Formats: sequence, structure tokens, C-alpha cells
Amino acid sequence: MSSTPEKKQIKDRARSIEILGVFAKHNYYVNGFTPSELRTTLEDLGPTYVKIGQIMSSRTDILPESYCRELEKLRSDVKPLPASEARRVIEEETGQKIEDLYSEFRDEPLGSASIAQAHYGVLKDGTRVVTKVQRPKIASMMRRDFAMLKKLANAVNIAGEADDETQVVDLKTVISELEKVSNEELDFRIEANNTRTFKELCIEDEKVIFCPTIIDELSTERILTMTYVDGYSVVQKDRIIADGYSCENIAGAIIENYMHQVLDVGTFHGDPHQGNILISDGVPCWIDFGMIGHVSESNIAGLQGIILSLVQKDCEALADAALSMGIVKGEVNKTRLMEDIDAMLGRYASAKSLADMDIGKLMTDMTSLFGKHGIAMPSEYTMLVRSLVTIEGVLESLCPELNLFDFLAKKMTERMKETFDAQAKIQELITQIGATGMRTAKLPSMVFDVLRNLVKGRVKINFGSQATTTCLKASTH
Repeated sequence: MSSTPEKKQIKDRARSIEILGVFAKHNYYVNGFTPSELRTTLEDLGPTYVKIGQIMSSRTDILPESYCRELEKLRSDVKPLPASEARRVIEEETGQKIEDLYSEFRDEPLGSASIAQAHYGVLKDGTRVVTKVQRPKIASMMRRDFAMLKKLANAVNIAGEADDETQVVDLKTVISELEKVSNEELDFRIEANNTRTFKELCIEDEKVIFCPTIIDELSTERILTMTYVDGYSVVQKDRIIADGYSCENIAGAIIENYMHQVLDVGTFHGDPHQGNILISDGVPCWIDFGMIGHVSESNIAGLQGIILSLVQKDCEALADAALSMGIVKGEVNKTRLMEDIDAMLGRYASAKSLADMDIGKLMTDMTSLFGKHGIAMPSEYTMLVRSLVTIEGVLESLCPELNLFDFLAKKMTERMKETFDAQAKIQELITQIGATGMRTAKLPSMVFDVLRNLVKGRVKINFGSQATTTCLKASTH
């Protein structure tokens, strides 16, 4: 009888042959995977790979835009896990019987996906909840598949066309990055922590906008329990109107909060599509925090530079902002870069103002253009751009009269004014200190130097108990 390691080797070999057979079916070795071939290949490989494809669809920083657009078409249509299996996972994770945890537990899932499915329940104290249950063995299956994919990566290439130039993608790098993201999604404790962080930092008034509360004692690596939200997707505009709520007010609350996430907190919902925003009693609610983005103060400043360059239609300033913010691979021909930026902006020349442009598409076009010139934007920036594109689509569907750029420009103007005022006050204080000789008489030299460095933008300050770090940067203009 074969030993356990030998059995594992046989299973791995069989799965490798199966994967190669699917690759061969799609004729990958002739010209590599085209976007549509990559999508259909992942569908043929099964639920695990569909999930991988869904993750890949939001990663314009590691895949060409054409691939990401195609992978957005993937839908996870997975057979529900038997109720007995779902119950068993919950009992294994908690060490308690379902009857001891819930006064009501519905076996029919609210939804079923490749990694997990969700069940409605009522706790003993009357709290209505949703418990997400991870499919048994899915973690070990995905880890095994990734190990084999990394071995097969040497034999597979994907290549896309962009502006008559071929983009060759390092599949090893893509697979390693996806493995990291998948491992995070397989540990529900990460999503639970994301939700807690989001609720603490990004929700100021739950009467305006809110998110679920995590039930700690029923959340582990394999199960995640949160308060139930009795609502419906923001996509149901007719229902919102029929219920007597204002689409404009709801859209305004969503975008105001989103800008607060990005520009005040530096932590934002990474996948704000219509299915992840519910309407409950006329109040929007964010759900599903498996993907949370973080943006540093320096990159917010870089984004401000990009927006200002666009407003002024200053190609050189935009090129400089990209070069300072991005990771440069090799030598960049700045003159050629500026020419391409000018040509890109020319395609939007029909817009009367920047507010009339499709800001999401513009930011995506810029990211692709920078990549063409060997300027890789930080992953936090590409996730933010992707998130902006998504939230803009939500606004367009819910209330076309509201413009994302109007909110973005207003918020950035407020930030720049606050920074300018703070710098002016500190500079005035330094001037007074210098004029009266207070530096040596009343202030330690270290304090004086800190004030001077604040004006030069070299020091970051944590204000009170806020988790957000604000960096004061002096204007160079």
C-alpha cells in the first residue's frame, strides 16, 4: 500500500497533467494566452481558478488592462455546500453545537461562492447575524494548485497588445502575488480585522452611512460572523425611489464617505461595486471587506499633483508627478513621455472641463501610459484607481448628476488650504522666534528644528488619538 507522501505525489502528478491538458486545449503554447483564452482556461480549471481570476481582474498593476477587463466577466456559479458540512465547520471552529450558538440557523445559504458561503442566523441574545463558512479543504487545494502553477509558470506566457506594442507578463510574479492575496482571503481573521478597522476609522455617523459589526466569538480563520444587514443592493434604483428615498442624498453620502476614506483616513474599500453597497432604511451600508486599500500621505500628495496637472493641462508637471510617485524601470525618455501625455489629453479635448471627463477612465489610461514608459505606479495607487473607476460606475448608475471629480477636487482643495494655512502659521512663528531671540531664551533647539522641518515637509505628525498620519509638505512653487 502506498505511503501518504506517495499518495500525495500521485495526486499532484494527476492534477498537473489535468492542468497541462486544459492549457493544451486552449493552445497556450502557440501564442500565449489572449485575454479571452485566459478567462475560459480559468473557467475550465474550476472554482479555485475562477476565484483567482476574479482577484486578477482588479490588479492592473500586474496585468494589462485588456486582461483585467476580460476577467471581470468571470462569475462564480458554485454548487452550495451541504448544510451538514457548513454546520460541521462552524462546530469545529467554535467547539460548540449549532443549537448552543444560535436560536435560529437557516440551512439554505444566502449565497454560495468558490471559497465560502453565507448563512443567516439569530444568536441566543436575539442578534441577527450572517455567518460566512469556508469550504472544507479549499485552503489546502488552493495551496497545492499554486505550488503546481509556480512549477508550470516557466512553460506559460501571456502577451497582450497595447498601442501596437507587445506586453509580456512575468507569470511567475503574477502567480506569487495572487498566491499572497489568496492566502489572505483564506484567513477570515484578516477580513474581520479589516472590518473592525474600517468601522473604527471610516464611519463617523452611522445614521448617514454604516457597516456591519464583527461578532468576535464566532469569527475564526474559517468562519466569519457579523451583524445582518436587512437591505438591498444600491443597484436597485427603482426600489430606492419607490421606498421614498433620495438617490442624490444616498449617492452624496456614499461619495462623501469614500473621499473621507481615501483622503482623510488613508484606508479605503478596495472593491466598492454595487453588490458591496446595500441600502437599509434609506441608509447606505458598506459590506465585504476582503479587499481593503491603504494609501500613504506621500501618495495622496502625489495624487494631488496629478489632479492639479490635469486641471492646468500641464504635461511636464504631470510627467514629473508620475516620475516622483512611480517606480522607474530603466531610463525614461521624458520628452517622449510628455508627447504621449499630450496626445492622451488630446483625446479628452472635447470635454469642456475636467469635471466633464470620465475620471476613472482617464486615471486608468494614465496608468497604462506610465507603464508603457517603464514607470510602475505603486500597488496602492493602482488599487485606488481601480476603486475610483468602480465607485464612479456606482455614482453614474445611481445619480448621474453627481460628478466624482467635483467631490475629489473640492476635498483636495480643502486639504491643500489646510496644509498651506498650517505652514504659514508655523513659518510666522519661526520668524517671530528668530526676531525676538526666543530660540535660545525660551525654546530648546530641538523644538525649533522640528518647527523648521515641518515647514520643509520633513516631519509627520499624529494628531491626537487619530490613526491617520498627516504630513505637512511645503510647496516648491
